[in-house]
Amino acid sequence: MLPEQEWIRTSQGTVGRAIGSVSQRKVVDKEDKEQPYHVFERNEKWTLVVVVGLAGLFPGLTANVYLPTLNAVASDFTIGLDRVTLTIMTYFIAQGFASLLWGVLADSLGRRSVYIYSFVIYIIANIVLSFSPNLATLVVFRGIQAAAIASTVQGTRNYTIVLAPIIGGLLSNYMNFRSIFLFLLGFSIAALVVILLFLPETHRSIAGNGTWPVTGIHQSLIWKFKYFGKSAHVDEQGSSGVAPPLVASDFIAPLALLKEKDIVLSLLFNGAVFAISSMVLVSTAGLFQGVFGLNEALLGLVFIPSGLGTIVGSILMGKLLNRDFHAFTSTYKAERSLPPLTIISRSSLPAYFPLEQARLVRLPMVIVIFIIALSFYGFTLSSPALTSRPGFILVPLLLQFFIAATASAVCAIYETFITDLWPKNQASSAAVSNLVRCLFAALGVALVQLLIKSVGVGPVFLALGLVVMTFVPLPIVQWYWGGDWRRERDGRGPDTVDRHVLEKV
Repeated sequence: MLPEQEWIRTSQGTVGRAIGSVSQRKVVDKEDKEQPYHVFERNEKWTLVVVVGLAGLFPGLTANVYLPTLNAVASDFTIGLDRVTLTIMTYFIAQGFASLLWGVLADSLGRRSVYIYSFVIYIIANIVLSFSPNLATLVVFRGIQAAAIASTVQGTRNYTIVLAPIIGGLLSNYMNFRSIFLFLLGFSIAALVVILLFLPETHRSIAGNGTWPVTGIHQSLIWKFKYFGKSAHVDEQGSSGVAPPLVASDFIAPLALLKEKDIVLSLLFNGAVFAISSMVLVSTAGLFQGVFGLNEALLGLVFIPSGLGTIVGSILMGKLLNRDFHAFTSTYKAERSLPPLTIISRSSLPAYFPLEQARLVRLPMVIVIFIIALSFYGFTLSSPALTSRPGFILVPLLLQFFIAATASAVCAIYETFITDLWPKNQASSAAVSNLVRCLFAALGVALVQLLIKSVGVGPVFLALGLVVMTFVPLPIVQWYWGGDWRRERDGRGPDTVDRHVLEKV
């Protein structure tokens, strides 16, 4: 569905993967080398996972709960859908740029602090949106809402992308579109209370492995009083840590990836597919109400195939990518007579490992299905003779499923591929990828209603299928020349077996 963005962004990694990360700038390591990486017990780690997972529900919920309400917004403000889509355009733009900011702020202010600040901003935005008197207010504060929630990253397997439109449709139909912001307001206040109570600071420069004393906003209330007034695990005799200072250049540092040819081609192709799938999604409410006469409650159900397609495409392609990587790894080792138990690390691949082929081998099949489904989709909504038949609504919904599934698969391919191309800093590559996708999508959703009004729904989606075909040469170029660019960037010499790359187990 809309931006898949589950853990808090940092310039070095994620809270969820390592329970904190070390900043790029050097910090004094105050820990004994023999101390454990963290001192959290099993139930405490699960508490952390649950709290961060709760926060990870909000991006998918916020983006998709709004989709069935577009017609209601247009009716309330007496404007056309082409103007209502400006609220989604600003949402994409704000989310894209905010993803560059929160990681740097998390490295300087701390993980817990960023969660709290972002949810406070999110709550304020929802308060204003719940009584938005005009379109301008809605446009501005939807952008603020998106920027706030960009501090967390939604997993594409998150089922809120299926449930959110249903909730939004029901609230809009039986109350009004502003009620969805009251719903988000209540839910976000509850989430903030949980964060204040249970989420510990995990920035290692501030809290170390959990034994350094922390003060103020970095203290979680429940953990502070867990042991009769003493903070859990904290060495009260120790000194507090200090996060690295904020450096302005860090905010734009990820943009350096845009100088790499193979990464730019990946971003362009992935961005184009994401934008077009977003155009399908955003135009759904207007098209299905106009063609089939559905109310908001039923429109919420219409988004189920897209949500399921997004989840299925992500899961299936994830499994295929793992299988393909292992297959290419086995072939690579066999061709070079390496021991079967030799491990090839994704973080430091041999120079001549066929990474481009391993990651893009599934792309042709996926793109063919995407183009076919997209090209026929518009015509299933343009003929009254067909749309008036009982049950015909299932045809465009089925095509929506395939469009969402294949778009999600393309996203999985390229997100994995870009991470492999730039393993030094995965969060930076994710932030830049999200920025490009969001900017492409913002342009697409701003134009889709105008295009449909001008030339009709059938020709528009056929033309979008042709647009995808114009991007097909990009992965072809990567297939044949991407390896050379990668070796040039890494400055590697002949392909040698190196203990930093290949390890025997």
